Amino acid sequence: MNASSPIGIFDSGVGGLSILREIRRAFASEDLLYVADSAFVPYGDKSPQFVEARSVAITEFLVDRNAKAIVVACNTATGAAITTLRSRFSVPIVGIEPAVKPAVGKTASRVVAVLATSGTLSSDKFAKLLARFGGVVDILIQPCAGLVEQVEAGELHGEKARDLTAKYVLPLLERGADTIILGCTHYSFLAPLIREIAGPQISIVDPNAAIAHELRRRLESNDLLSPDPRSGTEQFWTSGAPNDVKPVVSQLWNADVQVRRLPKRYCRST
Repeated sequence: MNASSPIGIFDSGVGGLSILREIRRAFASEDLLYVADSAFVPYGDKSPQFVEARSVAITEFLVDRNAKAIVVACNTATGAAITTLRSRFSVPIVGIEPAVKPAVGKTASRVVAVLATSGTLSSDKFAKLLARFGGVVDILIQPCAGLVEQVEAGELHGEKARDLTAKYVLPLLERGADTIILGCTHYSFLAPLIREIAGPQISIVDPNAAIAHELRRRLESNDLLSPDPRSGTEQFWTSGAPNDVKPVVSQLWNADVQVRRLPKRYCRST
């Protein structure tokens, strides 16, 4: 591992591409490795132990590919596995959590809403966020079953996506929320639809840019920023069927990409 080594990013599926996009904007010369654990998506309905095991396996793969840093581009995986990953691997590891603190600074109604998976909302990490900020503002939590699957299918604008999103968003507005936190990286791809449903007066808080900023801080502090002025590359892997995953990755990445199958030893469910 050195400054010329790649950065590894993983998620339960394609949602982490929203973070990959921010990382690419911030690091033009870095090589990026992305893993979509599509055989086991979504993580939100899996046990913490299962998500932790998958996170360890994928991190092992990325470290074996000489990754100099790992970005856990999944709120559920961060909540379930970040402590274990940092104890087992020596590379810098950056996680993500619902951006409650920035939302508290934005709200005028003193009511904020969190859209997330059930796995994220039931995690100890999220419980600490609630304990820290719940006395400052009212925090409404909304598990959003089915939204991850919409993004995994690349269905971001159709009637089903609209009806499902409205089902989750409109009741929060009726309860006074003026700020909506996207607590799942998949939901970043639904942000235009959420804004259309909620209206321009509602603030939408997405933490992805902050993750790129934290990654820069960690790389700089470890003297790991790439010295190479050339344009960086992206490589994509999945634990699922590459032919099924490739069209959606290409759609969301806005480019035709190659998606490779993870080696079998990194695809075990336990």
